[in-house]
Formats: sequence, C-alpha cells, structure tokens
Amino acid sequence: MEEDKVRIVKIIVSAVLLAAAFAIEKFCGLATWQLLLIYLIPYLIVGWETLEEGAEAAMHGEGLNEDFLMGVATLGALAIGFLPGAEAQFPEAVAVMLFFQIGEAFEDAAEDRSRRSIGQLMDIRPDKTLVERDGGVVEVASADVAPGEVIVVLPGARIPMDGVVLEGESSLDTSALTGESLPRSIGPEDEAVSGCINLSAVLRIKVTRAFGESTAARILRLVEDAAESKGRSENFITRFAKVYTPVVVALAVALAVLPPVLGMVFGFEAFWGTWIYRALTFLVVSCPCALVISIPLTFFAGIGGASRKGILIKGSNWMEALSRAGTVVFDKTGTLTQGVFEVTAVHPEVVSERELLHIAAHVERASTHPIAQSLRNAYPDEADDCKITDIKELAGLGAKALVNGREVCVGNGKLMDSVGAAWHECHKAGTVVHVAMDGEYMGHIVISDRVKEDAASAVAALGAVGVGRTVMLTGDSPAVAAEVAGEVGISEYYAGLMPADKVAKVEALLGTHEAVIAGSSSRHCRPNRQSSGRGTVAFVGDGINDAPVLARADIGIAMGALGSDAAIEAADVVLMDDKPSKIALAIRICRRTVRIARQNAVFAIGIKLAVLLLASLGLASMMLAVFADVGVMVLAVLNASRALKA
Repeated sequence: MEEDKVRIVKIIVSAVLLAAAFAIEKFCGLATWQLLLIYLIPYLIVGWETLEEGAEAAMHGEGLNEDFLMGVATLGALAIGFLPGAEAQFPEAVAVMLFFQIGEAFEDAAEDRSRRSIGQLMDIRPDKTLVERDGGVVEVASADVAPGEVIVVLPGARIPMDGVVLEGESSLDTSALTGESLPRSIGPEDEAVSGCINLSAVLRIKVTRAFGESTAARILRLVEDAAESKGRSENFITRFAKVYTPVVVALAVALAVLPPVLGMVFGFEAFWGTWIYRALTFLVVSCPCALVISIPLTFFAGIGGASRKGILIKGSNWMEALSRAGTVVFDKTGTLTQGVFEVTAVHPEVVSERELLHIAAHVERASTHPIAQSLRNAYPDEADDCKITDIKELAGLGAKALVNGREVCVGNGKLMDSVGAAWHECHKAGTVVHVAMDGEYMGHIVISDRVKEDAASAVAALGAVGVGRTVMLTGDSPAVAAEVAGEVGISEYYAGLMPADKVAKVEALLGTHEAVIAGSSSRHCRPNRQSSGRGTVAFVGDGINDAPVLARADIGIAMGALGSDAAIEAADVVLMDDKPSKIALAIRICRRTVRIARQNAVFAIGIKLAVLLLASLGLASMMLAVFADVGVMVLAVLNASRALKA
C-alpha cells in the first residue's frame, strides 16, 4: 500500500515537471543538451525503478522483459535528437515512461483489489482464542491451542479451529466458507468448523484439529495455491511472449539499420534518425504487457469471484477444463440425495409394525451403518426389558442376534435364504430390510434416502448451460436408481456398482464420450435431450468414498465438503455447501472467466499488430505507440477485473 502511494506521488510530480519542461522548451529557446537536462528530471523521477529493474533483468540474462524494452525505447528517444536530421523527442520519451507507470499502477490496483477480495473472504482465522486452562478462561494465540483442549467462542466471534461442541446451542454464519447467508443450527455433539461466525450463544468446543490444519487454514492454502497454478491460456501466453518478444526486437533492429544501409548502397535517401525513431516506436509497441499481465490477472480474479460464492477452484487449468464440460457424472448418495436414510414404509407379516421395528432396531443397536442408524431412529426406545446377546454383523448380508433367546436376522434376501425364511420382494422403491425370527419371515422395512431439494433444478441448469450429458453412478439397486434418476431428470444411470466399477465407468466415459457403453449389463438409459459427446468429463461426489473417481475424471468436483479432508485433497473443484445447483454456477463462472481472457488476448494482439505495421511504415507516432502498449494494458486490466464479479 505504501509503495502504491509513492508511485502515485511520483506520477503526479513527474507530470507537473513534464508540463513545466514543455513550457520552458516552447518559450525559452534553450539548446538541445540543456533541454535534455531539464527533461531528465521528470524522466528519472518516474522511470528510475523501471531502468533499474530492466538493467537487473539484463544482467541476469532476462533482458527482453517489458522494463528492459521500455528503458531502451525511452533512452533511445532521449538520444535521438542528437542525430543528424532528427528531431528531439524529449517530451515523448518522458510521456512514454509516465504512461507506462500509470499502466503499472492500474495493474497493481486491479491485482490488489483481487487480493483484497480473497483476503476479506479468507480472513477467517482469528489470531487469538479463549481457552479453558487451570480452572479459568484465558486468551492465547490460536496457534498455541492443542487438540483436546476446550475453547470458548462468544457470540459474534469466529470459530478459530475445528472441534466438537460440548455445550451450547447457537446458529452459525457459514457464508465465508459456503457463500450462503442462511445460518446453520449447531448444538452439543455437532461438528464446529473453523471460519464460521457464532451468532447467538456461547459455545464450548473441544478442539479436534490444530490451528494450522483446520478447515479454514486448508481452504486458505488451497486458494493461495490456486493463484499460482497456470492453465493452458497462461502457459500459452508465457510461451508466446518468449518467442514474440525476441522476434519483434530483431525486427526493430532491422527496421533501424536496414533502410539507411540499403540507402547508402543503392543511393536513395534514408535518414538514420527517421528509421531509428520508427524502430523505437516499434519497440514501445512490441512490449507484451497487456498479455502477460491481464491473462493471469483474469484467472486470478475469476478464482476470487468463485471463492466468494463458496466455490473453490484449484487453479486456472481447472477453470479452463470445467468451462469445456460436456458430461457431468454424479454419484447418487450424498450428492443428488441427502445421504440421510430414514424408514419410509413398514410391511409386517406376522407381528405389528411397532414390533417389527422393535426387534430390527435391537439387532442393529451396535452397528454404525447408516441403515442401522435409520432403524434405531425409527424405534428409539431401546431401554426396555429385552435381553440382547450374540450380536453379529454379517458382511454383505446384514446382522443377527438373540433377542430374549430367539434368533432374529435382519438383512437382505440372501440372509433370508440362508435361514430358510420365505421372503418376497417389495413393490416400493428403496433399500428393503427383511426380518426373520427363528427362521420365520416377520416382514420387511423400506429405507430410503431423500433427494435434495435443488437436485432436479441443478440437472436442468446443467442442460441450460449446454452440458449435453448427465450420468448417475450408484451402488444401490436398479429400482432405487431409476426412481432417483427419474425424479431429478438424469438422462443415464448405472446401478449396483462397487467403487472400482465407478472408476471403470468414468474411464469408459473418458474414452468414448458416446451415448452407448457396450457390454454394460447394469446400464439403464433414456433418450438424451442434447446428446453431445464433446467436452470434458466432470465427476461430482461427496469427496469421502469417491476419492478414486474424483481423481480419475477430467475434473473432480467435491460436494458438501465443509470440513472434509478427502474432498479438499482429491477434488479439483470444491463446493463448500451441499447444493448441486452450484455446479452450473461454477461452469458459468469458468466460461465467463475464459471468455474475458480470450477477449483480452484477441484485443491486445490485434491492436499491437496493427500499430506495429503503422510504426514500420512511419504512420504511428510515439504517442500512438504508448496507447498500443500502456493504453491496451489498462483496458485489458480493467476488463480482467470484471471476472471478480461471479
């Protein structure tokens, strides 16, 4: 910030002194060398750092950067007035350096704005924390709090590190992480994520992660790393500048030397001063400032704009890949559905509905499986007189136990077959849990996952942005997959898949991009509205058990990743809330960012080529050259700043 103020002061002082020098030149009739001394004052005030950096770059073998080129061009313009037949260009030389610094100031201001935007968003790690120690509450540096300690978070304060709530019920503002303004309720045993603001009540939280490894710290590192990651456009511009700049410098030298030499050889008039001036003008135009500055700045601003919406993109390479998305593949559970199972139907055969739930919940009382949890939630009255012994989980089948001395089996049809129970299918879609007691079939319970509220609109939005193919992968049954796919509008789905099968399906999609994958017995497909096989393949998962598929797809998108280590590590794009509708928004942001970058590239290259041609023909003045360099850079930087608005 202090450097920016110094630069602005130098620009203002130099501009005033330039105007004074110009007035002296017009009214005092001084000699050329005296005018040089007068113009050197504003020139050195505004251009000394540029000359210094250009000289330093030349000494390190990097002489063909914009500072070096600008230094050579302006020093040449100062010296050209001493050549025979040439006019002094002192005001032009100072003006070129002055406008160059103005352009640099615009660049710094735009970059600072982008950094401030990200900085404000990511200013989510309090330096101080209230922690319970020695029977009291003391304020310490957040970095000194160890996992296992208990911290106190007051209303209005940010949660400094991840933990579990021990005491207190409150609401959290998660907007810094998710981009959503709707508060989330929190209470005892709930996970508290760093970076959120505690809104309404005091919370006592047991720390589970050190300050440097908290969710907020990891997100901050992710955004910082993303700013350093280069995409295809940025790499192209870097390669382009390395070839383009030496070529135009060689052309400038040829423009300065060849016409006078040929004039001497063939006897026509070609003044050295005239052609050196044209060459210097050519050199000013040739600086690739607009390209090498505005393209990276565009992607940096785009990453910042997406972050403000709770969309973390790990680099401009992933922005470009997502902008070309033609196929989006969804995992079902936790992505299109809530991932929260609940009992939706109870069909008893022998006993009552309550009794069927009763015995099933007792058998599943020790299991951590989501289906077992849903059964316990449906019958929470475990404190009864039943005696439960010999609980056994049977991998791939279910569980069994002795309930008051009678063997009760809870699981799938294979388990029923193994105990001789005469079970039957259910007409309702969902996960069907069958129950048998001492080999007699008692009935079945249907457990279903709820589809997310915005899942259908998310799929429709993808179609609206031109994603021609949507696919759902699930380990669930074909009947459940069909119901969910129909409800959300997915055009194609594959059911009964293990994790390795999901990777294979994504590889097939990557390899063919066709509407039909041969040899898939579990494939179910309905006619696609837009059947487009072009573009990249994005996989959307919950980031916990989908890490292999996230890593295999062209773009891995992690859903609902608030606090998920696996998501942040495996995915290329992280959506910090649980809304699939953010996927279409992410694609729109990426496409807009890439579009702005291309606009800048076409505009900068087009203007430069036109003015380079005019300069070589002697039709471009030094002032026009300044516009072609600095003016184009300023316009490109201002255009790049639009990417901040998501």
